[in-house]
Amino acid sequence: MRDPFKNPFPSDSARHAIWEMLVPRDIDAFLAADWSMVEHDFAEEGFIGIDGRKEVSPDKWRLAFPTLSAYRQEWLRQAEDFAKQSFAEDARTAIFTTTTLEDIEIEGDMALVRKKFDGGISKPDGTRDVMQWQTLYYCRLHEGRWKISGFTGYLPNPMG
Repeated sequence: MRDPFKNPFPSDSARHAIWEMLVPRDIDAFLAADWSMVEHDFAEEGFIGIDGRKEVSPDKWRLAFPTLSAYRQEWLRQAEDFAKQSFAEDARTAIFTTTTLEDIEIEGDMALVRKKFDGGISKPDGTRDVMQWQTLYYCRLHEGRWKISGFTGYLPNPMG
């Protein structure tokens, strides 16, 4: 059985660093609603974020984040909204359990990373906050470390 807290790339330094950036650091920053914990994980110049709107058709996707600043605003809005909610289980454990990041394609100083969410978090009223989407991250080696230069996210999981 997969340990959702264990980095699956113990002997691959590039993939290990990317996983650490996109799983524990991202989750912990989101739960703390603290952008400063991840701000250095982004390459601001040329950043682009596409919102797939959980739609299979690229015709329905939108250039929602033409700048890192636009994405930061939405990230903070979502994190602050999440922080106001109550859950019937530990949110950190639930998010880790829901998250899978095991496929990282690296070519030179560029990487394509596939992060998937499949599960949810139980709420006190017995309902479930479903987390079922995926994101393709575009990372690059920038100033000596891996950084996010863009993404196509909020895609259905599975596609079609």
